[in-house]
Amino acid sequence: MQVVKTDNRLLLVMRLLRVNQWIKNLVVFTAVIFSGELFNQPVLIETVGAFFLFCLLSSTSYVFNDIVDYPNDKKHPIKRFRPIASGKVSIQEATFTVFILVIISLVLALLFSVQFFFISLLFLALHIFYSLYLKNHPIIDIFSISLSFMIRAFAGVVATGFAIPIWLMFTIFFGSLFVATVKRDAELTAYGRDARASLMSYREHLLGFLTTTFATSTILAYSFYTYFERISGEHAQFSEFFNQIIPQFEARKWMMVTIPFVVYGIARYAQLLYDKSEGERPEKTITKDKPLIITMGLWGLTVILLLYIL
Repeated sequence: MQVVKTDNRLLLVMRLLRVNQWIKNLVVFTAVIFSGELFNQPVLIETVGAFFLFCLLSSTSYVFNDIVDYPNDKKHPIKRFRPIASGKVSIQEATFTVFILVIISLVLALLFSVQFFFISLLFLALHIFYSLYLKNHPIIDIFSISLSFMIRAFAGVVATGFAIPIWLMFTIFFGSLFVATVKRDAELTAYGRDARASLMSYREHLLGFLTTTFATSTILAYSFYTYFERISGEHAQFSEFFNQIIPQFEARKWMMVTIPFVVYGIARYAQLLYDKSEGERPEKTITKDKPLIITMGLWGLTVILLLYIL
Protein backbone atom coordinates (compact mmCIF):
# COMPACT_ATOMS: atom_id res chain seq x y z
CA MET A 1 0.00 0.00 0.00
CA GLN A 2 2.86 2.36 0.86
CA VAL A 3 4.40 1.75 -2.58
CA VAL A 4 1.14 2.73 -4.27
CA LYS A 5 0.97 5.94 -2.23
CA THR A 6 4.59 6.74 -3.09
CA ASP A 7 3.95 6.09 -6.77
CA ASN A 8 0.89 8.32 -6.69
CA ARG A 9 2.84 11.10 -5.00
CA LEU A 10 5.64 10.83 -7.55
CA LEU A 11 3.11 11.01 -10.39
CA LEU A 12 1.53 14.05 -8.74
CA VAL A 13 4.92 15.80 -8.53
CA MET A 14 5.63 14.99 -12.18
CA ARG A 15 2.26 16.45 -13.17
CA LEU A 16 2.92 19.54 -11.07
CA LEU A 17 6.30 20.06 -12.73
CA ARG A 18 4.81 19.19 -16.16
CA VAL A 19 7.63 16.81 -16.99
CA ASN A 20 5.81 15.95 -20.23
CA GLN A 21 6.56 19.48 -21.45
CA TRP A 22 10.32 19.21 -20.94
CA ILE A 23 10.47 18.18 -24.59
CA LYS A 24 10.37 21.90 -25.43
CA ASN A 25 13.84 22.29 -23.95
CA LEU A 26 15.38 20.07 -26.63
CA VAL A 27 15.80 23.36 -28.52
CA VAL A 28 18.88 23.80 -26.31
CA PHE A 29 20.61 21.12 -28.46
CA THR A 30 20.32 23.22 -31.65
CA ALA A 31 23.79 24.76 -31.33
CA VAL A 32 25.65 21.50 -30.65
CA ILE A 33 23.84 19.54 -33.37
CA PHE A 34 24.11 22.05 -36.22
CA SER A 35 27.67 23.05 -35.37
CA GLY A 36 28.71 19.46 -36.02
CA GLU A 37 29.84 18.92 -32.42
CA LEU A 38 27.18 16.45 -31.27
CA PHE A 39 29.75 13.70 -30.66
CA ASN A 40 32.24 16.00 -28.97
CA GLN A 41 31.86 14.56 -25.47
CA PRO A 42 32.76 17.63 -23.34
CA VAL A 43 30.52 19.87 -25.44
CA LEU A 44 27.70 17.33 -25.37
CA ILE A 45 27.93 17.03 -21.58
CA GLU A 46 27.70 20.82 -21.26
CA THR A 47 24.59 20.82 -23.46
CA VAL A 48 22.94 18.01 -21.51
CA GLY A 49 23.58 19.96 -18.33
CA ALA A 50 22.05 23.08 -19.90
CA PHE A 51 19.05 21.04 -21.00
CA PHE A 52 18.30 19.74 -17.50
CA LEU A 53 18.84 23.18 -16.00
CA PHE A 54 16.24 24.60 -18.37
CA CYS A 55 13.92 21.75 -17.47
CA LEU A 56 14.13 22.95 -13.86
CA LEU A 57 13.59 26.55 -14.94
CA SER A 58 10.62 25.54 -17.10
CA SER A 59 9.02 23.60 -14.25
CA THR A 60 9.50 26.61 -11.98
CA SER A 61 7.60 28.79 -14.44
CA TYR A 62 4.84 26.17 -14.87
CA VAL A 63 4.20 25.89 -11.13
CA PHE A 64 4.24 29.69 -10.77
CA ASN A 65 1.79 30.01 -13.68
CA ASP A 66 -0.54 27.44 -12.10
CA ILE A 67 -0.52 29.41 -8.84
CA VAL A 68 -1.43 32.61 -10.69
CA ASP A 69 -4.10 30.83 -12.78
CA TYR A 70 -5.56 28.88 -9.86
CA PRO A 71 -8.96 30.69 -9.78
CA ASN A 72 -9.52 30.31 -13.54
CA ASP A 73 -8.12 26.77 -13.80
CA LYS A 74 -10.72 25.54 -11.31
CA LYS A 75 -13.45 26.44 -13.83
CA HIS A 76 -11.65 25.06 -16.90
CA PRO A 77 -12.90 21.65 -18.17
CA ILE A 78 -9.35 20.29 -18.57
CA LYS A 79 -7.10 22.44 -16.39
CA ARG A 80 -9.26 21.85 -13.30
CA PHE A 81 -7.57 18.43 -13.01
CA ARG A 82 -4.12 19.99 -12.58
CA PRO A 83 -2.59 19.35 -9.11
CA ILE A 84 -3.09 22.89 -7.80
CA ALA A 85 -6.49 23.54 -9.37
CA SER A 86 -7.81 20.18 -8.12
CA GLY A 87 -6.62 20.89 -4.57
CA LYS A 88 -4.20 17.95 -4.46
CA VAL A 89 -1.35 20.44 -4.01
CA SER A 90 -1.99 23.47 -1.81
CA ILE A 91 -1.01 27.01 -2.75
CA GLN A 92 1.44 27.00 0.16
CA GLU A 93 3.11 23.79 -1.06
CA ALA A 94 3.28 25.11 -4.62
CA THR A 95 4.75 28.43 -3.47
CA PHE A 96 7.41 26.62 -1.45
CA THR A 97 8.16 24.44 -4.50
CA VAL A 98 8.68 27.54 -6.66
CA PHE A 99 11.01 29.04 -4.04
CA ILE A 100 13.12 25.87 -3.84
CA LEU A 101 13.26 25.43 -7.62
CA VAL A 102 14.32 29.05 -8.14
CA ILE A 103 17.15 28.73 -5.62
CA ILE A 104 18.38 25.37 -6.97
CA SER A 105 18.18 26.30 -10.66
CA LEU A 106 19.85 29.71 -10.29
CA VAL A 107 22.63 28.38 -8.07
CA LEU A 108 23.33 25.61 -10.58
CA ALA A 109 23.21 28.14 -13.41
CA LEU A 110 25.76 30.32 -11.61
CA LEU A 111 28.02 27.30 -11.10
CA PHE A 112 27.67 26.65 -14.84
CA SER A 113 28.87 30.15 -15.77
CA VAL A 114 28.03 33.78 -15.11
CA GLN A 115 26.70 34.17 -18.65
CA PHE A 116 24.48 31.14 -18.25
CA PHE A 117 23.20 32.53 -14.94
CA PHE A 118 22.03 35.73 -16.64
CA ILE A 119 20.37 33.89 -19.54
CA SER A 120 18.60 31.70 -16.97
CA LEU A 121 17.53 34.76 -15.01
CA LEU A 122 16.19 36.33 -18.20
CA PHE A 123 14.22 33.16 -18.96
CA LEU A 124 12.68 33.13 -15.48
CA ALA A 125 11.87 36.86 -15.60
CA LEU A 126 10.15 36.47 -18.98
CA HIS A 127 7.98 33.62 -17.73
CA ILE A 128 7.05 35.40 -14.50
CA PHE A 129 6.14 38.54 -16.44
CA TYR A 130 4.26 36.37 -18.93
CA SER A 131 2.18 34.72 -16.19
CA LEU A 132 1.37 38.02 -14.52
CA TYR A 133 0.84 40.27 -17.52
CA LEU A 134 1.95 39.34 -21.04
CA LYS A 135 -0.34 36.33 -21.55
CA ASN A 136 -3.39 38.57 -21.19
CA HIS A 137 -2.53 40.60 -24.28
CA PRO A 138 -3.13 39.24 -27.81
CA ILE A 139 -0.17 39.01 -30.20
CA ILE A 140 2.18 39.91 -27.34
CA ASP A 141 1.39 36.56 -25.70
CA ILE A 142 2.48 34.46 -28.67
CA PHE A 143 5.58 36.60 -29.24
CA SER A 144 6.49 36.02 -25.60
CA ILE A 145 6.26 32.27 -26.15
CA SER A 146 8.48 32.56 -29.22
CA LEU A 147 11.02 34.62 -27.26
CA SER A 148 11.06 31.85 -24.66
CA PHE A 149 12.16 29.35 -27.33
CA MET A 150 14.76 31.79 -28.63
CA ILE A 151 16.25 32.08 -25.15
CA ARG A 152 16.37 28.28 -24.89
CA ALA A 153 18.25 28.11 -28.19
CA PHE A 154 20.63 30.87 -27.12
CA ALA A 155 21.27 29.02 -23.86
CA GLY A 156 22.75 26.24 -25.98
CA VAL A 157 25.02 28.81 -27.61
CA VAL A 158 26.14 30.14 -24.21
CA ALA A 159 26.73 26.61 -22.90
CA THR A 160 28.82 25.44 -25.87
CA GLY A 161 30.29 28.57 -27.41
CA PHE A 162 29.05 27.50 -30.86
CA ALA A 163 26.79 29.87 -32.78
CA ILE A 164 23.48 29.05 -34.44
CA PRO A 165 23.17 30.19 -38.09
CA ILE A 166 20.91 33.23 -38.36
CA TRP A 167 18.37 31.57 -40.67
CA LEU A 168 18.10 28.64 -38.27
CA MET A 169 17.36 31.11 -35.46
CA PHE A 170 14.66 32.64 -37.64
CA THR A 171 13.28 29.13 -38.18
CA ILE A 172 12.98 28.65 -34.42
CA PHE A 173 11.41 32.10 -34.07
CA PHE A 174 8.74 31.62 -36.73
CA GLY A 175 8.21 27.93 -35.91
CA SER A 176 7.44 28.69 -32.26
CA LEU A 177 5.12 31.51 -33.34
CA PHE A 178 3.32 29.02 -35.58
CA VAL A 179 2.89 26.49 -32.75
CA ALA A 180 1.74 29.20 -30.32
CA THR A 181 -0.81 30.54 -32.81
CA VAL A 182 -2.13 27.04 -33.51
CA LYS A 183 -2.55 26.57 -29.76
CA ARG A 184 -4.58 29.77 -29.45
CA ASP A 185 -6.72 28.73 -32.41
CA ALA A 186 -7.38 25.34 -30.80
CA GLU A 187 -8.29 26.96 -27.48
CA LEU A 188 -10.66 29.38 -29.17
CA THR A 189 -12.35 26.54 -31.08
CA ALA A 190 -12.63 24.22 -28.09
CA TYR A 191 -13.53 26.58 -25.24
CA GLY A 192 -14.44 29.95 -26.72
CA ARG A 193 -13.12 33.36 -25.68
CA ASP A 194 -13.58 32.71 -21.97
CA ALA A 195 -10.69 30.22 -21.87
CA ARG A 196 -8.08 32.96 -21.37
CA ALA A 197 -8.05 36.77 -21.35
CA SER A 198 -6.10 37.22 -24.60
CA LEU A 199 -8.67 35.19 -26.55
CA MET A 200 -11.23 37.97 -26.00
CA SER A 201 -9.40 39.99 -28.66
CA TYR A 202 -8.56 37.17 -31.05
CA ARG A 203 -10.76 36.42 -34.04
CA GLU A 204 -10.83 33.28 -36.18
CA HIS A 205 -9.74 35.18 -39.30
CA LEU A 206 -6.83 36.81 -37.49
CA LEU A 207 -5.60 33.48 -36.11
CA GLY A 208 -5.99 31.89 -39.54
CA PHE A 209 -3.95 34.70 -41.09
CA LEU A 210 -1.24 34.45 -38.41
CA THR A 211 -1.08 30.65 -38.70
CA THR A 212 -0.59 30.87 -42.48
CA THR A 213 1.95 33.70 -42.16
CA PHE A 214 4.08 31.96 -39.54
CA ALA A 215 3.91 28.59 -41.28
CA THR A 216 5.09 30.17 -44.53
CA SER A 217 7.80 32.15 -42.73
CA THR A 218 9.06 28.99 -41.01
CA ILE A 219 9.36 27.14 -44.31
CA LEU A 220 11.10 30.08 -46.00
CA ALA A 221 13.52 30.62 -43.12
CA TYR A 222 14.46 26.93 -43.02
CA SER A 223 14.81 26.84 -46.81
CA PHE A 224 17.17 29.84 -46.68
CA TYR A 225 19.18 28.07 -43.98
CA THR A 226 19.57 24.92 -46.05
CA TYR A 227 20.56 26.92 -49.14
CA PHE A 228 22.96 29.45 -47.64
CA GLU A 229 24.59 27.30 -44.94
CA ARG A 230 27.48 25.31 -46.35
CA ILE A 231 28.12 21.88 -44.86
CA SER A 232 31.85 21.82 -44.17
CA GLY A 233 32.23 18.06 -44.00
CA GLU A 234 34.82 18.54 -41.26
CA HIS A 235 32.97 16.13 -38.96
CA ALA A 236 31.66 13.80 -41.67
CA GLN A 237 33.26 10.37 -41.78
CA PHE A 238 32.96 9.74 -45.53
CA SER A 239 33.27 13.25 -46.97
CA GLU A 240 36.58 12.52 -48.74
CA PHE A 241 35.16 9.38 -50.30
CA PHE A 242 32.09 11.17 -51.66
CA ASN A 243 34.19 14.10 -52.88
CA GLN A 244 36.08 11.66 -55.10
CA ILE A 245 32.87 10.19 -56.51
CA ILE A 246 30.94 13.48 -56.81
CA PRO A 247 33.12 16.55 -57.51
CA GLN A 248 32.54 19.39 -55.03
CA PHE A 249 30.25 17.14 -53.01
CA GLU A 250 30.51 19.36 -49.92
CA ALA A 251 29.64 22.51 -51.88
CA ARG A 252 26.32 21.10 -53.06
CA LYS A 253 23.16 22.09 -51.23
CA TRP A 254 22.38 18.63 -49.85
CA MET A 255 20.66 19.97 -46.75
CA MET A 256 17.83 21.15 -49.02
CA VAL A 257 16.61 17.54 -49.26
CA THR A 258 15.31 17.97 -45.69
CA ILE A 259 12.89 20.75 -46.71
CA PRO A 260 10.03 18.35 -47.66
CA PHE A 261 10.10 16.89 -44.13
CA VAL A 262 9.64 20.37 -42.63
CA VAL A 263 6.87 21.26 -45.10
CA TYR A 264 5.00 18.01 -44.40
CA GLY A 265 5.49 18.37 -40.64
CA ILE A 266 3.94 21.84 -40.66
CA ALA A 267 1.10 20.69 -42.94
CA ARG A 268 0.41 17.67 -40.72
CA TYR A 269 0.40 19.82 -37.59
CA ALA A 270 -2.09 22.20 -39.21
CA GLN A 271 -4.23 19.22 -40.28
CA LEU A 272 -4.38 18.00 -36.68
CA LEU A 273 -5.64 21.42 -35.66
CA TYR A 274 -8.33 21.84 -38.28
CA ASP A 275 -9.48 18.21 -38.58
CA LYS A 276 -9.07 16.98 -35.00
CA SER A 277 -8.66 20.16 -32.91
CA GLU A 278 -5.49 18.83 -31.29
CA GLY A 279 -3.41 22.00 -31.29
CA GLU A 280 -4.04 22.99 -27.67
CA ARG A 281 -1.40 20.62 -26.26
CA PRO A 282 1.55 20.64 -28.70
CA GLU A 283 3.74 18.39 -26.52
CA LYS A 284 1.05 15.68 -26.67
CA THR A 285 0.49 16.10 -30.41
CA ILE A 286 4.19 15.85 -31.20
CA THR A 287 4.68 12.69 -29.13
CA LYS A 288 1.44 10.85 -30.02
CA ASP A 289 0.81 11.39 -33.73
CA LYS A 290 2.58 8.64 -35.69
CA PRO A 291 2.92 10.45 -39.06
CA LEU A 292 4.41 13.45 -37.25
CA ILE A 293 6.78 11.27 -35.22
CA ILE A 294 7.94 9.41 -38.35
CA THR A 295 8.46 12.70 -40.20
CA MET A 296 10.51 14.20 -37.38
CA GLY A 297 12.51 10.99 -37.10
CA LEU A 298 13.32 10.95 -40.83
CA TRP A 299 14.23 14.63 -40.73
CA GLY A 300 16.54 14.06 -37.76
CA LEU A 301 18.21 11.02 -39.32
CA THR A 302 18.75 12.88 -42.60
CA VAL A 303 20.27 15.88 -40.82
CA ILE A 304 22.63 13.64 -38.83
CA LEU A 305 23.52 11.73 -42.00
CA LEU A 306 24.39 14.92 -43.88
CA LEU A 307 26.24 16.65 -41.04
CA TYR A 308 28.13 13.74 -39.52
CA ILE A 309 28.42 10.88 -42.01
CA LEU A 310 28.39 12.04 -45.62
